[in-house]
Amino acid sequence: MLGELLSKSPLAKAYPDLLVGTESSDDAAVYRINDEQAIVATTDFFLPIVDDPFDFGRIAATNAISDIYAMGGTPLFALALLGIPLGKFPVEAAQQILAGGQSICAAAGIPVAGGHSIDNPEPIYGLVVIGLVHPSRVKRNDRAQAGDVLILGKGIGVGVMSAALKKGELREKAYQQMIDATTRLNTPGIALSALPGVHALTDVTGFGLLGHLHEICRGSKLRAEIRYADVPVLSAALHMAQDGFITGASERNWTSVGPHTQLPEGFPEWQRKLLCDPQTAGGLLVACDRATAPQVIEIFKAEGFKSACEIGTLAAGTPAIRVV
Repeated sequence: MLGELLSKSPLAKAYPDLLVGTESSDDAAVYRINDEQAIVATTDFFLPIVDDPFDFGRIAATNAISDIYAMGGTPLFALALLGIPLGKFPVEAAQQILAGGQSICAAAGIPVAGGHSIDNPEPIYGLVVIGLVHPSRVKRNDRAQAGDVLILGKGIGVGVMSAALKKGELREKAYQQMIDATTRLNTPGIALSALPGVHALTDVTGFGLLGHLHEICRGSKLRAEIRYADVPVLSAALHMAQDGFITGASERNWTSVGPHTQLPEGFPEWQRKLLCDPQTAGGLLVACDRATAPQVIEIFKAEGFKSACEIGTLAAGTPAIRVV
């Protein structure tokens, strides 16, 4: 919503060094400071999606830092954003949230250099993250080309699993799978930024796979075809989706992207909901030329993203998505 409101402002046009602003619903802002360096800046925060405060901090930090990688940038430092109901929320729990976030920042090789806290009715946590990228290596979400291959770096299904967790139906093994997915930093973005054949890059988060893919289609003026059978799904989420665990955000996402999506006849409802499932710290979605695709997959695999795979293609046409 904020991006849409800000995009109507004429002020951004007055800053030629603002390489990425509000015009393309991208993951972060990018500002050129010289011919060799551009600043990448982003912020993200949300309510807990898990009960453990340390895990919550880890997930929120991973999610925020991901936007830097999604632009092809290297993170430099972070600022913590914390809101808790003062006098009602245990200090120890707040410390654990911050410690969780700091552990992920340490894994990314960056310090938490400060931050801001407020009195808030419910706990919220996130980061402001600053990074650097060479101006020629910025990866936007609106530069895909006809003929590009689509590659997804992580399995989807985090929203389904969080819905099961809220109802007390998520077993320990499945919980660990969710934590492993949501605390894995999208570090391949740095190496992907060096590949000229990578034309567009984003991370799949709250709008789900279909929502973020449609942003690529709309910005690049292309249509997409994805093969449902090739879309990686977290194994525990497969069963839970069939059992009816779903978030309200999934339906809101479908309301937005549904008019632009063609599904096969008889496509199961639970599969549709998975494609719209809101992700937290989701995987990178890459649009690259066919010749570069093996190198992209190799980068993902080398950094431990075993489920990374091709899921579809892009072609000239009215921005839309066809699922086969």
